[in-house]
Amino acid sequence: MTGSPSHPERGVRHWAKLGLVSCGGLGLAPVAPGTFGTLGGVALAWGLARTEHFLLWTVLAIGVVYLIGLALASFAEQHAGKKDPGFFVLDEVAGYLVVCLWDKGPSALTLVVAFILFRFFDVLKPPPLRRLERIGGGHGILLDDIGAGIYGFALLAVLRMFLLDPSVWGA
Repeated sequence: MTGSPSHPERGVRHWAKLGLVSCGGLGLAPVAPGTFGTLGGVALAWGLARTEHFLLWTVLAIGVVYLIGLALASFAEQHAGKKDPGFFVLDEVAGYLVVCLWDKGPSALTLVVAFILFRFFDVLKPPPLRRLERIGGGHGILLDDIGAGIYGFALLAVLRMFLLDPSVWGA
């Protein structure tokens, strides 16, 4: 769909931007778009888990996703007509990847536990995550999810330290 001359914002560039911020449409789910959007992060972490330098590639992926999200945040807010629209899920992708920051690629168990922990902290928004959300603009949309990822990473580190054989977790 290329749009008409009277609506050039609905052209290919518009739909490409919408596809990016919604992680290929995952964020357009009619219910729980953040939960569905996080699945984009799971897929990315799973794919990166097969690389030799998982930690490096994951840090780079977080940076790229963050920068794309920052660049497209105002587009998403204008498209939705409100702040931090639900279909914008690059923040969930970046935040989830933070939970998975280990030396080596995560196991299937780690991917699942990381998903649960990230969604828990993203929904709960313990202090100071709500304040980060109030920053406004792209940083406000993204930073609370990065913070939820940090909380999830910390709790996962504790779980990995005290529960089960370390080989079960992957790295």
